[in-house]
Amino acid sequence: MKRTLTLGYSPCPNDTYIFQALALGTVNWPGGLDITLADVEELNGQAASGLLDVVKVSVAAAAGILDEYVLLRAGGAMGYGVGPILVAGEACDLAALDGRKIAIPGRNTTANLLFGLCCREAGIHVELVEMVFDEVMPAVVAGEVAAGVVIHEGRFTFADQGLTRVLDLGAWWEKYTGLPIPLGAIAIKRSLGPEVAVQMNEAIRQSLIAAREHPEIGREYIKLHAQEMDDEVIATHIDTFVTEYSLDVGDGGVEAVSRLLKEAGCTREDVFISV
Repeated sequence: MKRTLTLGYSPCPNDTYIFQALALGTVNWPGGLDITLADVEELNGQAASGLLDVVKVSVAAAAGILDEYVLLRAGGAMGYGVGPILVAGEACDLAALDGRKIAIPGRNTTANLLFGLCCREAGIHVELVEMVFDEVMPAVVAGEVAAGVVIHEGRFTFADQGLTRVLDLGAWWEKYTGLPIPLGAIAIKRSLGPEVAVQMNEAIRQSLIAAREHPEIGREYIKLHAQEMDDEVIATHIDTFVTEYSLDVGDGGVEAVSRLLKEAGCTREDVFISV
């Protein structure tokens, strides 16, 4: 494939870590890559409109794009102990939020799907307020909403903002299903063909391997785009969200994605590329 492909991923450290070698040219993609960095919900929207050839999406959002896209086995965010956190300004339980305004980092995110499943099980109804992910905690601190679902660096920094954890949505999913939580995945257009999809999957794997073998090369690139500039937070973020599932989802990962897609109303079986 010599045509330039459009590639979109988030500026969060786990994505920039995985894709740094491709972005910096350490791992070559014939024809080159036109790279877009954007918030995950913006990427979900671009995927829904078919604007990007290869794109990081929330697994929940993948349910609506699988006619046009197929998921790669590498490059995603999945694991145990990596899920979103529901936070509030003061200690409370989920039931106390019934009827209240809750900030979410986008309606099509996996975080929102998980929160909705928790609310369903608890028998409560809330008013959702959509925000860019880095606006959620300030809104909770300011009292604009009763609570908020935080993702990315927020998982590690919410206590620094004086916020308290109401519920670990990832831990809830693990107890609910016994499976790892599939947060995000890399989707590629089916029209590019299976050969290109396999090649891109391998290129992403090699980019991640290069990042692990030579972490110093992409450090500046990662920090340039990170919302949280603290080196320790960035390192923790990468260690948490870049797992062995990021190299290959494996059978357990495929099962987890299939289960989450089913919860999102999708029962399609040809979800992942064949390698």
